[in-house]
Amino acid sequence: MKTISLIGSTGSIGRQVCSVVRRYPEKFKIKSIVANSSAELFLQQVNEFRPEYAALADEKIGKQIVDKIPEGVTFGYGERAAEEAIAYGDVAFVAATGFAGLKYSLKAAELQKNIALANKETLVCGGELVMQKIKEAGIDLMPVDSEHSALWQALHFRTDAPFKRLIITASGGPFYAYTPEQLQKVTAKDALKHPTWQMGAKITIDSATLLNKGFEVIEAKWLYNAPLEKIDTVVQPESIIHSMVEFDDGGILAQMSYPTMELPIQLALTYPDRFDCALKPLDFVSLGAIRFLPLERKRFRCYDLALTSAEMGDNYPCALNGAGEIAVRAFLEGRISFTKIADTIEDALKKTERAKPDSYAALVDTDTRARALAREYIKG
Repeated sequence: MKTISLIGSTGSIGRQVCSVVRRYPEKFKIKSIVANSSAELFLQQVNEFRPEYAALADEKIGKQIVDKIPEGVTFGYGERAAEEAIAYGDVAFVAATGFAGLKYSLKAAELQKNIALANKETLVCGGELVMQKIKEAGIDLMPVDSEHSALWQALHFRTDAPFKRLIITASGGPFYAYTPEQLQKVTAKDALKHPTWQMGAKITIDSATLLNKGFEVIEAKWLYNAPLEKIDTVVQPESIIHSMVEFDDGGILAQMSYPTMELPIQLALTYPDRFDCALKPLDFVSLGAIRFLPLERKRFRCYDLALTSAEMGDNYPCALNGAGEIAVRAFLEGRISFTKIADTIEDALKKTERAKPDSYAALVDTDTRARALAREYIKG
């Protein structure tokens, strides 16, 4: 039986990890569980899975639910208590959102725990540092993003396999064909209607701006030790092909399925074995055409800014993410327009001072500074 420390249990990915555990209770057990502040769902999960340890990162809300924790479950609250959950279980499933996920991944590497990674910011912000720590610890990192899981599968579950080119697919989001004038009128309600995926609010907005695809290019760089010129992107609107790998002989392997996160989530826990995931089989006859469209860098400013930050290197991708988190929140709260997300990020990147991302403290400093720059720009 594989035991799991589940970080980010109440988010979209975390809930689907719980579904996998329910499907195969004889194979998996949640040993520890962490959520940020969603107390009601967190308590339901704690009562259902009865982990050894449970923690709520939000200290104020944690104090309010101490007397509701079932007997036999050790409970903690606050950020330090949440990090302690990593000590439990064979594999750390990091599904926390945002920059906060980075510290859990680094803690897992410190404790030599294998990592199932569903947190983009871990590699976007701290890719060089994290991959160094993983190598030193001699642990496995299993990618959970559908695109990186697809690449991982095509590379036979290896992150060091040779390849000629990585081809990351994108749905294009809801606004692929929009003109600049149309984008000016986009509302949060519009942007949260993704055409093919059901995801959390932050990643849904990042998919609408194509910032998310830029994040995935940065992740691929670190996951597969790939120079940027060997990573391509293409729009695949039906979201049936989740990514592809081209090899030196010209052959290309693609991973395909209807859009679902449960397959990569389950596979990160079961690999190299594969078990029934209760997915609908692909019906190629009724599927019709599978289209490929260009992802033109200069048409999508957030995507372009992400690639620019990757090319600049050092702490710029970390600044990109910090400013992006603030900008997306402001957009969802109605304080800026959709197109101002890119303006906010661009301003922060221009004002970021280069620094080596060689420690968690250095990354926190860059993240803090980028968020402050974004807030100043939005306020101004």
